[in-house]
Amino acid sequence: MSNISLTLDERTVTGKKVATLRKQGIVPSVVYGGEMEPISTQSSAIETTKVAHVAGKHSPVDLVINGKKHLAIIKSIDIDPVKHVLRHIAFHTISRNDKIVTEVPIVLVGVGESAAERAGLIVLQAIEHLEIRALPANLPEALEMSIIDLVTDEDKLTVGDIVLPEGVEFADHEQNLDLVVANVYEPSALQAANEATGGDAEPEEAAEVEAENGEAPVEEPKAE
Repeated sequence: MSNISLTLDERTVTGKKVATLRKQGIVPSVVYGGEMEPISTQSSAIETTKVAHVAGKHSPVDLVINGKKHLAIIKSIDIDPVKHVLRHIAFHTISRNDKIVTEVPIVLVGVGESAAERAGLIVLQAIEHLEIRALPANLPEALEMSIIDLVTDEDKLTVGDIVLPEGVEFADHEQNLDLVVANVYEPSALQAANEATGGDAEPEEAAEVEAENGEAPVEEPKAE
């Protein structure tokens, strides 16, 4: 687990007035969870953006509010669709002694080095994230899968091929281990799929794989 920290100041400005904070380079936020009352907070846009980039929604963050530490995980990030800057962030407090469920990215290792790619085939990733359960200290930044052993267009990687770190388990105990994470394709097959959809096919559509998520979304405070 990365040692990521962010100092937050309590915020008194709310509603439409938070626009003034953003103009001053300050990001409004909220901290909630457990038995604590939600706290309206704020912090430097530069520092908060760095933390959001490094932690994502999968790495715990040590929040410091009024000199007191709160371990939390980012639950929502609101980005301005035009300016592409951080507008609001919501933190959910967690306990170091309780397992939490969070989504982590799946990273393919050895891209460009597999026998399949050297033979002119294409490896496409069908699932980019997966939910896991673990203590905060055991949460990995990502789940890595090597594609080095992929050779032909009949080869693939599935959820069952993922080697989970010690202390980590799938969030869904009935997780479909046969769910495809990455497939190998002939370039001509992808071209045919693209032409069949009028040139608008995405790699995921060509893969024809559906990722199922059995967890209901968490209800979060609305961004101000």
